[in-house]
Amino acid sequence: MDPTDQTDSDPCPLDFSTFEARPISAFHIERRMSYDQRTSSEPSAAPGPSRHPFSNLPSIAEDQEYSSASGSSCASTPRASDGGETHSVLAEGWEALKRSLVYFRGKPVGTIAALDHTEEALNYNQVFVRDFVPSGLAFLMSGEPEIVKNFLLKTLRLQAREKKFDHFKLGEGAMPASFKVLHKKDEEELQADFGESAIGRVAPVDSGFWWIILLRAYTKSTGDRSLVEMPECQKGMRLILTLCLSEGFNTFPTLLCPDGCCMIDRRMGIYGYPIEIQALFFMALKCALVLLNHDDEGKEFADRIAKRLHALTYHMRSYFWLDFRQLNDIYRYKTEQYSHTAVNKFNVMPDSLPDWLFDFMPTRGGYFIGNVSPARMDFRWFCLGNCLAIVSSLATPAQSAAIMDLLEERWTELVGEMPLKVCYPAIESHEWRVVTGGDPKNTRWSYHNGGSWPVLLWLLAAASIKTGRPHMGRRAIELAERRLSKDNWPEYYDGKIGRYVGKQARKFQTWSIAGYLVAKMVLEDPSRLGMIAQEEDRQARPLRRMTTWST
Repeated sequence: MDPTDQTDSDPCPLDFSTFEARPISAFHIERRMSYDQRTSSEPSAAPGPSRHPFSNLPSIAEDQEYSSASGSSCASTPRASDGGETHSVLAEGWEALKRSLVYFRGKPVGTIAALDHTEEALNYNQVFVRDFVPSGLAFLMSGEPEIVKNFLLKTLRLQAREKKFDHFKLGEGAMPASFKVLHKKDEEELQADFGESAIGRVAPVDSGFWWIILLRAYTKSTGDRSLVEMPECQKGMRLILTLCLSEGFNTFPTLLCPDGCCMIDRRMGIYGYPIEIQALFFMALKCALVLLNHDDEGKEFADRIAKRLHALTYHMRSYFWLDFRQLNDIYRYKTEQYSHTAVNKFNVMPDSLPDWLFDFMPTRGGYFIGNVSPARMDFRWFCLGNCLAIVSSLATPAQSAAIMDLLEERWTELVGEMPLKVCYPAIESHEWRVVTGGDPKNTRWSYHNGGSWPVLLWLLAAASIKTGRPHMGRRAIELAERRLSKDNWPEYYDGKIGRYVGKQARKFQTWSIAGYLVAKMVLEDPSRLGMIAQEEDRQARPLRRMTTWST
């Protein structure tokens, strides 16, 4: 069966539309100092007996008692053959996440990017919006929603600030990439980075999308709509949507972006229409539809969102999808075609097909390619975009199954010894010099150029559950548990199969820790995925396979 066939009637193995919020445990926050008030020599041991937002999470000895008392298995002893060792990794992960909390005026407002005292802090001592998402999900799944609420409100206040770069004003709805707590005498204030301090001075496109997605997860998890119905939250969403739904010279429904605007925050040739941003865009639009109030302004935006979603879905499923059949069609393309009857609409040259692609593409399986724009297709496989396509239902059920088929067929290349490749393959030699600008951090099979990122575990686990293949998520977690704790939770791993700790990787990287914890929790209780996963819109008009792709 063709994965792009929209008439596929097989339902997703799990229905998350019936997700119900579990009762949230009592939450108490004692006034604490912010991260920036601590000294760099602060010991990494757990805090003393004072009450902490994580004090309801179990120690190793308390684990079984906690599970039976609360009715939750989020921190229970994993059912794994290595028993105690896995249990120890899980407990250590929670303790490390607890130490990463950043406080503002006595309340936790996020988690620091990394708590590695052996390296210069740089901007790793800040709270990043994209980095906090797995932390936020871990908090929600463990019954600690107040931390997420504080984070959402503080970043919303930062969005409202005027943002200028060398006398040029940034869009009003832009969300910060990160923020930190500044101390002036007896006062604390938040300082945001909208890209003016970032490497390459690129503003983040993804922060606003992640913010909407996390807001929906908070609302879905707690059942509390008082936050999202605040006028400030409604305005914040509308400002983000105004930025990305504005009309201009673009002829595609996808979102035009600069290089370095997302998780891959250095030059890697993803400018244009990267799959990661399009999947986030799609998912945020779906979330906004259920979060916007049904007043006059909300209805106007809902109509615009519905039209954009229809066009975006059609475009992505038709032009970004690649499988064995599509590859053979492109291989036989004729070029320089004009008018509405053109088959090769983007004027892609068949000679531009990379040699590795013919061996990489299995006869069973497929994926959303990295980018599509005039005369250029980026055929690299990107993990985050493809997993989000599954979780958000941007991919059809058949396409979702095909993505997971590809992962199983190419497990060694894409998962290897440490999950999970951020993209595949790495770019090398002259191409690397041209595309990255000779960036020494992005040498082949390192960092964003084919490096392995443990944070992606939660996305693989989510995709494996949604497609009814939890064994794939469990297998990846078992690989990670062999090394993550022993290596002190690195930011990324290097090498073709992720064998080596990244050459510049920070230790105790918070989203590596949180990604592992979220993956464990959703695999132990798949209903938790309901706070973020979305189902296929079965009431929408079916999108037929594009005739320009047919044989």
